[in-house]
Amino acid sequence: MLSASELISKIRSYHPNLNEALIQKAYILSKTAHGNQKRHSGDPYFTHPLAVAEILIDLKLDQQSIITALLHDVVEDTEVTLEEIEKDFGEEVAALVDGVTKLGKIESISASEHMAENFRKLALAMSEDIRVLLVKLADRVHNMRTLAYMPSKEKKLKKARESLDIYAPLAARIGLNKLKDEIQDLSFAIIDPESRNYIVDKLFELREKKKDLVDKITFDLKQLFSEEKVECEISGREKKPYSIYLKMKKQNIGFYNLYDIMAFRIVVKDLAECYRALGIINSTYNMIPGTFKDYISTPKENGYKSLHLAILGPFNKKIEIQIRDKKMHEVADLGVAAHWSYKENVKSVNKESEQFRWIREMISLMEQSDVVSEFLSQQKLHMHRDKVFCFTPDGDIFNLPVGSTVVDFAYAVHSEVGNHCISAKINGIIVPLRQKLENGDQIEIVTSKSSKPSQNWLQFVITSKAKYGIKSFLRNEKFNEYCALGKAILHKFFVAKNLEINEKILEKSLSVLKRKSVADLYVKVAEGVTSRLEVLKAVYPDFKYEAKSSKIISHEKREKLHHAMPIKGLAVGMAMRYGGCCNPIPGDPIIGVINTGTGITIHSQVCHNLKNLAISPNAIVDVCWKDDEELGDEMYLSRIRVVTENKPGSLADVTSMIAKKKVNISNIKTLNTSADYFEFTVDVEVRSVDHLEEIISSLRVSRKIVEAQRLVG
Repeated sequence: MLSASELISKIRSYHPNLNEALIQKAYILSKTAHGNQKRHSGDPYFTHPLAVAEILIDLKLDQQSIITALLHDVVEDTEVTLEEIEKDFGEEVAALVDGVTKLGKIESISASEHMAENFRKLALAMSEDIRVLLVKLADRVHNMRTLAYMPSKEKKLKKARESLDIYAPLAARIGLNKLKDEIQDLSFAIIDPESRNYIVDKLFELREKKKDLVDKITFDLKQLFSEEKVECEISGREKKPYSIYLKMKKQNIGFYNLYDIMAFRIVVKDLAECYRALGIINSTYNMIPGTFKDYISTPKENGYKSLHLAILGPFNKKIEIQIRDKKMHEVADLGVAAHWSYKENVKSVNKESEQFRWIREMISLMEQSDVVSEFLSQQKLHMHRDKVFCFTPDGDIFNLPVGSTVVDFAYAVHSEVGNHCISAKINGIIVPLRQKLENGDQIEIVTSKSSKPSQNWLQFVITSKAKYGIKSFLRNEKFNEYCALGKAILHKFFVAKNLEINEKILEKSLSVLKRKSVADLYVKVAEGVTSRLEVLKAVYPDFKYEAKSSKIISHEKREKLHHAMPIKGLAVGMAMRYGGCCNPIPGDPIIGVINTGTGITIHSQVCHNLKNLAISPNAIVDVCWKDDEELGDEMYLSRIRVVTENKPGSLADVTSMIAKKKVNISNIKTLNTSADYFEFTVDVEVRSVDHLEEIISSLRVSRKIVEAQRLVG
């Protein structure tokens, strides 16, 4: 165990202006506070914060981070308070300790939800100061190093999976590849020891079989660059077991089929020399096609820059080459920690650097998410994906997961751009919104204030931001509409019984009805989850309710009406019509509205016209469609919004495709036109929602049709 003076000596090697007294004070406080506490290994607990501090010293972090590492567990595990830390070490250290301090156990939620909640709080803390994440990662690395001492096999597996799914990707996102590799390898050894041992054994065999091969290849490369008079540092290494495992799994190949088990790094003095070194390699050896990646012109999100390629190198061996300059190497080696030395202005780097945009976006997505575990599963997938680099017409670069579509790009630009995108051009050519993006694509998004997200978009978008943007918009729209409808339903029902009804009265019964708020109650009433009678009984438990009896009619007439109407829930003899504002069709959730003198109008439950009920309430009838076999051959009017290329024959193509489905078109209306696209609506007669979806799907197949979707309400 390092003494305080040895610890200070290590920090002083890169931090000449170190406040030694403050480090000494933190060392003594942590050691004293943890006292006789022990780790699972039997070692004094103080060995853990000290080890975390040493990991951060290797990253050459500032003294505030080192002090935080020494104190990161004292608030939770000892009697030392945050106020005492702030008094002795300042507000900055107190804020960092507060961000890193482990959170109390959340007993009321599941293990996955617990993990997700901790992830949310970690992300919120690191959005304020990224050093919180650096300390947390160092904390996790040391815990993984000593995980073998944990007695519970189940807990070991849980920690290992959590580390592999969350902390390793986070380390990669901020460029801390050394910590990422160690976390992955330690987790791999616990989760799948058989596979790891197989790869380790194969690496040993390869090493024994080809002794000194790395040294020989390194020597040959050094000779080559010496002859070309290029100053550089060249080093070789084996890939890590988990990295090899992932490549074998992804490419579905055996160990000996991998070409990049050995990787060599060439570090030159400046940017120009990087491309000169690339030229020397390419003119001397054969590059393996499809392996070149230029992360200098298009850096990774974490700021990583380098040239990557695989070659048939010295001794006819397939090897991977990385070329970078000294500055790039520092960032590649230390990641974000390269910006956080004692020399830097911490706040400005954290808040303004573009490479931290992903953290801000992650916080925004979590705020939109109702279920944090759902967000976590999406974010885990997002963090592991490869990237494509795309540009706006102004040259702004966005890196998105492979498989991203135009809509994913629109939401990456801004949520409002995504919410109102109508069409797009890729490299000057109009494309569908579901078009997948490729490296180097230049994308121009066309927006319209009248346009809004479609539920169908969720079938093809892949980024977390797009999914949550679409879900959030649809959820808010539906919530507002249902809230107004539910309020109107209850208002009319209570007024008809001469009973007082308002939000204060309803609030008193929320606990009985098991609802979080009055707005939530309104929505559940509109959805049919909570009935009007349930609300009445909860608000006025002593009120005696008698249902009105239906008017008696002959058996013959009843049978005739029963077979004629496709709707269940209507009073016999009641006149019925469909709302022209929303055109409901079988398969839609519906509701009946009684209009004096005209009977019942059937509306879709998401019809915008229903908002008027909040002003002029009508009687509401709970109705639904009959079963498919009872519906017969009746046709229903529905509206499709179509966006096509503005070329001769585009409209004819649309009408022709609809005609092939033997569907009647009753009306066509133009919405927008421009030099590139033509937007219009088509009213068609269909049997059901499934029939309509069949028509829309056939339209989407056409290359000339940019977008096709149903309009409701």
